Amino acid sequence: MSVAHDLTHTSVRDQVSEEEWQVRVDLAAVYRLVAHYGWTDMIFTHLSARVPGPEHHFLINPYGLLFDEITASSLVKVDTEGEIVMETPYPINPAGFTIHSAVHMAREDAQCVMHLHTDDGVAVSAQKEGLMPLTQTAMNVLAQVTYHDYEGIALDLDERERLVADLGDKYLMILRNHGTLAVGRDCASAFMAMFFLERACTMQIRALSGATPNMPNPGVAEKVAQQSAGMYEGRFGQLAWPGLLRMLDREDPSYRD
Repeated sequence: MSVAHDLTHTSVRDQVSEEEWQVRVDLAAVYRLVAHYGWTDMIFTHLSARVPGPEHHFLINPYGLLFDEITASSLVKVDTEGEIVMETPYPINPAGFTIHSAVHMAREDAQCVMHLHTDDGVAVSAQKEGLMPLTQTAMNVLAQVTYHDYEGIALDLDERERLVADLGDKYLMILRNHGTLAVGRDCASAFMAMFFLERACTMQIRALSGATPNMPNPGVAEKVAQQSAGMYEGRFGQLAWPGLLRMLDREDPSYRD
């Protein structure tokens, strides 16, 4: 597999629509945020976003770049068959294509899809109970969490049907013995959904490492689920997103290139 080592990219801004460029910038920002929060698995997980328009194309990471190296122009545009549709020096990860194409093809509202292999997310995915209602953060997301059993490295296209059936109309999924997945109507919404899921997983691992955890009173988890029902409609993401971009711009604005 040939992978480019020169990170001096030619900007593609003049080759795409303004709408696509904005999605590219937002998705590149999500990659940098994942790096900022220490959620990467080197180059081996994937975040994707749907390209506006009728072509059913989406953007995914160039296979071989670390997440803190990804820019708006370096993202790779592919179709639902995994074919690269715009010139690029980079390949893509076939496993990333399998998971992301499945969700994008099945869910019109899946504008952005995130898949991670964090230590705590994988640890919870390997626990029989899955995510438990131990914290307010977990109870905020539990009603949106579904599960998909591990079938091996996601290279078989026939797994796509089972994966989307398990996801249904929810926004979050724990891939058993594998990792976490979040869907959003835009990059900001997907990031915020994943942020809460990953924090819930970290809190659970820490809680279970000490004394016997305190379970909430009966009915409390259901109450919190009702109280947080609107958090996936984009409001939280839109509130936090500008601040997150300002943080990235202070650290390194090259994701916008």
